[in-house]
Amino acid sequence: MAEEENVELTAEEAQDAQVEQDGISDEDLDRIADTAIATIQDILKHFDVGEVTIDEYEGDEGELILDITGDDLAVLIGRHGKTLDALQFLVSAITVRTMGFRYPVIVDIEGYKNRQREKLESIARNAAAKAAKQHRSVKLRPMTPYERRIVHIALRDDERVETASEGEGSARHVVVVPL
Repeated sequence: MAEEENVELTAEEAQDAQVEQDGISDEDLDRIADTAIATIQDILKHFDVGEVTIDEYEGDEGELILDITGDDLAVLIGRHGKTLDALQFLVSAITVRTMGFRYPVIVDIEGYKNRQREKLESIARNAAAKAAKQHRSVKLRPMTPYERRIVHIALRDDERVETASEGEGSARHVVVVPL
């Protein structure tokens, strides 16, 4: 019984899905972008990163992507992307509180998350192939909500498998289940 509870979407994941289904006005999207960019600029004032540019565009899944480019941004990525994850968390939390609803905003630094996304999609495809071939579930390493979302999206059209998130907190991970 406890396992069933852990497979359900988190409140954050469910709210993301609801906003995506309901759609959002261009005016609201502009307000979200303005809020997120202002938040990033306020945070960057505390780092010695020089001049930066923040490019704004829509991702494949309708999310708002803010890509920060500049001369010396490695400090913002941090070891294994941990500083970038923290920046992502802060920007998302402030944007949600300001807007009153959640909309997926992805903060990227010089394409780091895009490269990470490609790696995660490859891991997801390999896990799907393994699960289908061996007829057993494959558990992936614990991941952030953003990383789990990438895996779910990468495999949602794969007819050989389905995915579910299990666990709690920092131990939450994706399980790829053969059909």
